Amino acid sequence: MKSIVVFSSRTGNTQKVANAVFEALPEPKDIVAVEAAPDIESYDLVVLGYWVDKGTADEKSRKFFEKVKNKSVALFGTLGAEPDSEHADSCRKKVKELLAANTILGDFLCQGKVDPKIIEMMSRMKDDPHHSMTPERQARLKEAQKHPDETDLERAGAFIAGIVDGFGKE
Repeated sequence: MKSIVVFSSRTGNTQKVANAVFEALPEPKDIVAVEAAPDIESYDLVVLGYWVDKGTADEKSRKFFEKVKNKSVALFGTLGAEPDSEHADSCRKKVKELLAANTILGDFLCQGKVDPKIIEMMSRMKDDPHHSMTPERQARLKEAQKHPDETDLERAGAFIAGIVDGFGKE
C-alpha cells in the first residue's frame, strides 16, 4: 500500500497533525503541503488534511479536493471549536460532500489554535451573532490555544493506524 498525506496549514496546527499521521503510516509513504501536491493517481491511500475556514475546508484544500476522484481517502482537520460540537459535525459533513466521488474511510478532527488575525477580526464583529466575542467564545479560543496537544497527536496517529488496519477490508 502506497500512501500520501496532503495537507494545508495556516498556523502550523494541521501540519503538526499531518506529521503525526505520517509517522503512523507504513512505508512507502509521502507527505507534502497541498501547494506542492503531485499527481496522486499512483497512491492507494490518500490522507487529506485541512483547517476549517467558514465552516468547511480552507480554500487551498477545497481546490485540491476537486481533483481527487475515485480514491480511498482518510480525512483529518483542525478547527477552533470543540471537535465533538455541532459546528464540527457540520464541517465534517461539508468536507465529505466535497469528496463524494471517493471512498471515505474515516475522518478525524481536533481543536487547534486560531490565527490571532482571525480573533482580532471577530473581536470587531460585535453585532454578528455567529462570530461576536462572547465570554463563551473567549473561553473556547483560550482552550484552543493549547491544541493540538500530545493527546491530539496520539489520537491522530491511532486514527490513521485504524484506517490502515482496515484498509482493503471495506
